[in-house]
Amino acid sequence: VQLQASGGGLVQAGDSLRLSCTSSRRTFTNNGMGWFRRAPGREREFVASIDWKGMSTVYTDSVKGRFTISRDNAKNTVYLQMNGLKPEDTAEYYCAQGRYSTTSRRSDTYAYWGRGTQVTVSS
Repeated sequence: VQLQASGGGLVQAGDSLRLSCTSSRRTFTNNGMGWFRRAPGREREFVASIDWKGMSTVYTDSVKGRFTISRDNAKNTVYLQMNGLKPEDTAEYYCAQGRYSTTSRRSDTYAYWGRGTQVTVSS
């Protein structure tokens, strides 16, 4: 399974970015999807998740109201719209395809992981 993430970059605080992640797997439409991030010197952390239909989403508290996860099953793609970026959002962002159809905050419920895309937010 290949998950290809893109859309990262260097931005200023308050700017927006949209990350995209496309799956080559046919079962994409059956699986929940998630975004995680790892900041330098920190553990990987959950950011957002969406269920297979795109009807249910969950977020970590620090991004609620600023980030929006969505998906387009016709394109096998999941998105992470990031608004109001802060320097503390600086991290490598990873998309992951779940083992199940529901949302999940737990990394062990994700079967496939893409390479990260770097997001750097300057103050």
